[in-house]
Amino acid sequence: MTKRTLLSKLVLLPCSKIYGAITYVRNKLFDMKVLRQTEFDIPIVCVGNLAVGGTGKTPLVEYIAGAFRQSRNVAVLSRGYRRSTKGFIMAGRTSTPRDIGDEAFQIYHKFGGKVCVAVCEDRVFGINEIKRLNPSINLIILDDGFQHRYVKPTVSVVVSEYTNPIYRDSMLPYGRLREPRRGINRADIVVVSKCPDKMRPMDYRLVVKYLDLFPSQHLFFSHFEYMPLEPVFPDMAVALPFLDFLTPSDSILAIAGIGNPRPFVKRLKSFAAKVKVDVFPDHHNYTKKDIEHILARFKTLKGSQPIIVTTEKDAVRLACNPYFPYELKAHTYYLPVEVKFDAFEDGPDIIEVIDKQISGAGL
Repeated sequence: MTKRTLLSKLVLLPCSKIYGAITYVRNKLFDMKVLRQTEFDIPIVCVGNLAVGGTGKTPLVEYIAGAFRQSRNVAVLSRGYRRSTKGFIMAGRTSTPRDIGDEAFQIYHKFGGKVCVAVCEDRVFGINEIKRLNPSINLIILDDGFQHRYVKPTVSVVVSEYTNPIYRDSMLPYGRLREPRRGINRADIVVVSKCPDKMRPMDYRLVVKYLDLFPSQHLFFSHFEYMPLEPVFPDMAVALPFLDFLTPSDSILAIAGIGNPRPFVKRLKSFAAKVKVDVFPDHHNYTKKDIEHILARFKTLKGSQPIIVTTEKDAVRLACNPYFPYELKAHTYYLPVEVKFDAFEDGPDIIEVIDKQISGAGL
């Protein structure tokens, strides 16, 4: 153990113990009904995680919203992390990532406005406002609402990343957990996300063993399937490049400001092209200086057709960035992802489980 690691452990570990104790007491107050939860007469599906950032929660929210919008009028409510506004805001055609946050902006445009999207720090108030403004809504998905216990969800879904499982993690600030690991006991459904290709039966069984869920809880395994590149600026795109056809003489500048950029970078490096990487903090708002840095790095790329590839979440921020130079717009693409579920064992899929629990609640 290095001196730096030892110092970190001596300083941060006690803070983790204190933070864990505080969250434990808070959860106990909800369990004892000292702190009250509000129930609603429409189904509330809460999607969250125990760890901070990078678990693949937003693609799962999109997956659930996409599945249910064929049969229900769906709304998504999030806090709107890192937005420059406060209070309740309903997403609209003039909304920007600064107004509602990059994730809410992404979800709204993913469905072409056909899924109602709103942001509010106070989820109880936000749900009531959605119902008041759009009485036809009959399903609300809480994005990142697992720790917001003032709302009593109909179904709780917790996402845990395969490579950073909660059973190997510690409380903040020493680790990445927002609350003690036992908090997963409140979940109706657990989704292990970003699973690698070709998992062995033993790999599944080990996760099942270490999670040690109750028999009443449902466990699913999922992975990301990467789609073909899409232009960040469609009006400027000339021809979409195909990653499979890139050669070693081609170059990619990968831009990522997400919680865990490793799978994204790994995907790009699996192709023949040379890849340079610029990683920024999660939910990063790109400054003029950042954009100048990206332009300078792009100019160093070799090859006849160098390109910039970014994530979906970064794409919505770059598309609205006033400093993004005209000369880069025709060369900038994003790599879409979709959630796919592994055939771990026979049984209902996640949408069927959610629908059954909603029906069981009489909603």
